[in-house]
Amino acid sequence: MQEATAPQHQVQRESLLRLDQVEAITGLKKSSIYNLMKAGKFVQPVRITSRCTAWPASQVEAWVQSRIAEAAGKAA
Repeated sequence: MQEATAPQHQVQRESLLRLDQVEAITGLKKSSIYNLMKAGKFVQPVRITSRCTAWPASQVEAWVQSRIAEAAGKAA
C-alpha cells in the first residue's frame, strides 16, 4: 500500500546583485547601465531599502545572454 504524499515544492532562490557585480558581469560602467535603464533596454533594479538597490541575477544573466544571441544573429 502506498501512501499519498503532498507534492514537494522546491523553492527557487533568487540572488540580488549590487552595482559593482552588475558592472563586472556586463562589462559596462555605471553611466552606461543607467543610460540603458532609462532607455528601457536594461533590467530595472529592485529597491531593497530607501538607499539601496540591486538587480535580480537571473535577469542580468538573461540580458547578457540576449546580447550574445543578438550579436551571433548579426554575425551569421
